Amino acid sequence: MAEQENSWNKLWSLIRSPTLREMVKRLRVLWALGHASALMGWDLETYMPKKGIRDRSVASEEISALMHSIATAPWLRELLSKAEKELNAYNEYEKGLYRVVSRMVRIETSLPEELVRREARITSKATKVWEEAKKQEDFARFKPYLEEIVEIQREKAERLGYEEHPYDALLDLYEEGLRSRDVDQVFDKLVPETKRVLAAIERRGYYPRWHPLEGVGYEEAKARETVRRILDYLDYPWDRARVDVSAHPFTIDMGVNDVRITVRYEGVDFKRFVYSTMHEYGHALYELQQDPRLSYTPLIGGVSLGVHESQSRFWENIVGRSPWYMLVLKKIVDDTLGVTRGLSAEELYRYVNTVRPSPIRVDADEVTYNLHIYLRYKLEKQLIEGSLRVDELPEAWDSLMEQLLGIRPRSPSEGVLQDIHWAHGSIGYFPTYTLGNTVAAMIWRSLGGPDSQQLRGPDVEALKKWLGERIHRWGRVHPPKELLCRSLGGEYSADALVEYLEWKYLRLPSQLPDVFKA
Repeated sequence: MAEQENSWNKLWSLIRSPTLREMVKRLRVLWALGHASALMGWDLETYMPKKGIRDRSVASEEISALMHSIATAPWLRELLSKAEKELNAYNEYEKGLYRVVSRMVRIETSLPEELVRREARITSKATKVWEEAKKQEDFARFKPYLEEIVEIQREKAERLGYEEHPYDALLDLYEEGLRSRDVDQVFDKLVPETKRVLAAIERRGYYPRWHPLEGVGYEEAKARETVRRILDYLDYPWDRARVDVSAHPFTIDMGVNDVRITVRYEGVDFKRFVYSTMHEYGHALYELQQDPRLSYTPLIGGVSLGVHESQSRFWENIVGRSPWYMLVLKKIVDDTLGVTRGLSAEELYRYVNTVRPSPIRVDADEVTYNLHIYLRYKLEKQLIEGSLRVDELPEAWDSLMEQLLGIRPRSPSEGVLQDIHWAHGSIGYFPTYTLGNTVAAMIWRSLGGPDSQQLRGPDVEALKKWLGERIHRWGRVHPPKELLCRSLGGEYSADALVEYLEWKYLRLPSQLPDVFKA
């Protein structure tokens, strides 16, 4: 009881309004149910026995329905109505709380309980079906599940409402305030500029299309030790976090003191698990560095998926694939896997920065990655507006990939079945990956871009502190666009990302002999 009272006292230093205090207390059960759902989701993709899926599906459905009933309860709408009259007197935390809860209620009251139950039921089953379909290269097995998921997403869009395009309603679920026109503005510059930079990289030849290390195998036990050493270097708090194995790497949090990441070990090409680890670490750090006073409230958690993705892409690419990180990585890999002992740090840098069109998104380099997202964005919009049927999706995917990247998938696992997101019902999610890349580049620019001293070394503690102060600690207090304007000086734009790609891939190579000599 004393510990609970202490947590309230810390929160009440931010939330003064009696109306909002009552709201927070009554919504604590909603946080608890979210905590339980997150733990169940982690277990589903890590250790749960295959035959446990039926019971888990029922449990997920019931919890989702219970959370929906709380979010649509008359008492909550009454408290919001009362809070609205006090809004002008609120501080930034109180205004943030009102905004977040109002948005949640608007979304949940737009969706009937049966639709919520139906989505929870089908996605729980679809996750395991997708895994089997991918292994067996059998899209037909997954197709009926995806058809129902798309049908549910269309109904959700109509019930949520939109002004311009039904896809906008789904984008907003993952990135508050985001519209198709915002995404189009980013891609209208980024797609042609990516092709221009890619062509220049291929002409100059410094960054290889392929490296011999990509064909070198490794032992999983040694790979696990490599991951541990990387996370130790990044000061991963093992008493508040853990790492496990799953088919598709992810990060999930149960609170600021329980954050979990997963990686996968494929037995070859060690950079895959190295950068999966760096990527998920960025997500985990965001959750770990939030203001603990926000715990158990609707303000805890990442403000949006785009901002969340910026953290993972910053650590994965801008820190982890920088020339200054190579001495750190080389020492770790020399000691664990041993496959880099005969290589220079510069050669390791060339290996982790190969550039070539690839069919697999999660293996794509940072130059071509956003073309993969553009492909998914276009197809999702067409699915939701009804101009593309699910049974047409494999051919549409393969043709568009050939148009964008010049390659055609050899199998469904290289094409339409490669991502788990649609099995989760996450349509409208993919564009946040590119938004994350744009924001990561905005962070790079804000830190000084090519002249940043914090990125040379790199100074991990200084970077963590900078990100914690600018982004992490705020949780969901400010909407994403406002947070970016406050912290980075602008909203989503492709400008900084194009600047970063041009610097790293077209200008930096001439400076690398001096970097590695130093």
